[in-house]
Amino acid sequence: MRAVVTGASSGIGEALARRYAGPHNALGLIARRKDALDALAADLPGRSAVYALDVADEQALERAAEDFVARFGAPELVIANAGVSIGTHGEALGDAAKLRRVLEVNVIGLAATLAAFAPAMRAAGRGTLCGIASVSGFRGLAGAGAYCASKAAAITWLESLRVELRGSGVSVVTVCPGYIDTPMTRVNRYRMPFLLPADEAARRIARAIDAKRRLAVIPWQMALVSYPLRALPGWLYDRLAARAPRKPREVKV
Repeated sequence: MRAVVTGASSGIGEALARRYAGPHNALGLIARRKDALDALAADLPGRSAVYALDVADEQALERAAEDFVARFGAPELVIANAGVSIGTHGEALGDAAKLRRVLEVNVIGLAATLAAFAPAMRAAGRGTLCGIASVSGFRGLAGAGAYCASKAAAITWLESLRVELRGSGVSVVTVCPGYIDTPMTRVNRYRMPFLLPADEAARRIARAIDAKRRLAVIPWQMALVSYPLRALPGWLYDRLAARAPRKPREVKV
């Protein structure tokens, strides 16, 4: 197995890297923190290539993809997992800068990650491109406009990519997790239903990838909530969502 994971230094990304590590496997580990990546690589079996970069840097991603393919061959799996989240307020002009950064990482970074590796995988005629979106992309949540908008865009981008690659041998899987116990969610000051440990989330994500599911909501209980939520009429959704707790605006992960 040859796999590449972004956001591999912690949380879901680290759990996925550990999931796909093996004595005969080659992993590409991408994140901003080189020290954390080096420590992870040293702890994993098999071969690992560390790429300390920001996924918003398209040229750095391109160089990383060229290096990985030259060393190990075209990956069989690429997981665009890197993401950031911060509370925002749509009436605050200063929060436009926060929105820009979230979109750069969660949308542009995801798209650039998959695009960097897609040509080699198309040429090989096989493989899976996986994007980690979120159930937050199904509706707009008060105080989380930037995050929700970014995940909605990611879901749509991945759907378009899946259609574009139809017949190429390369699959596209969209994963929409609910609450996962990671540094990103630990700042939340409210109850998080159906919270999953990161390693259990990684197990379920891997199962969705193996099944080549077009869209997977994890855990399944969150699907029972999120799908009906999407169908609510606007007037009812507004009334319910306006009372929901909000993510802290001062914390960024």
